[in-house]
Amino acid sequence: MSGAEFPPPSHTTPPPTAEKMAERVRALLAKAESTEFPEEAEALTAKAQELMAKYAIDQLAVDARRGRTRSEVTSRRFDLDITYGSAKSSLLGATGEANRCKVIWSPSSKSATVFGFPEDLDATELLFTSLLTQATAAMLRASPPGSHGSSVRSFRHAFFLAYASRVGERLQEVSRAAVEQGRLEHGDDLLPALVRRDEAVDAAVSQEFPRLRHRRVSMSNGRGVQAGVAAAERADLGGTRITAG
Repeated sequence: MSGAEFPPPSHTTPPPTAEKMAERVRALLAKAESTEFPEEAEALTAKAQELMAKYAIDQLAVDARRGRTRSEVTSRRFDLDITYGSAKSSLLGATGEANRCKVIWSPSSKSATVFGFPEDLDATELLFTSLLTQATAAMLRASPPGSHGSSVRSFRHAFFLAYASRVGERLQEVSRAAVEQGRLEHGDDLLPALVRRDEAVDAAVSQEFPRLRHRRVSMSNGRGVQAGVAAAERADLGGTRITAG
């Protein structure tokens, strides 16, 4: 096919390469993790997610126009710390969902399998690693002084679940905005391409885990819930998860 059949976008600034984009995202997340100001951290992480989402959308639009599939669905295993592993898997699930991935939590092995296209898996891993670092620091700061034993465990478990739920909502807002902006820039053909990607991920999950059950998680510590939501509102940017039977 000739280049004339597929003219470059109308903007004059060339899109970043994958390496350049990842470099910018890592720099933003590193600043988000190190800053002492929650508002600055929030803006930095939101910008990182926006960059990743826009890059993915732009690449998908180019591939769709050229009738090309850049990669295939694959999976990646995340071994989660046994401490609050179930709650942390909710944060991974929220991050994965915002980046078009599907997360399967296996309680017996304390691990999660994430399905998606390689570039979406990379985005999920980058963001989850940063958010987990920030959530852990926020949780330690928010833990009630003088508490110990089961009260501390229930607080921290509830904190992670509430944090994951609220962060997930915020990440989805950024992702939806990126899709809408992509539709305006690239046309309605983008939406069927996104649907096909979602279907491909679902098919890969069904093939690997033909028998899945939904497990609803609970949060019994009200102070932990409130602290987790508050931290997520400041996040440097739950509910139901799919669990392997």
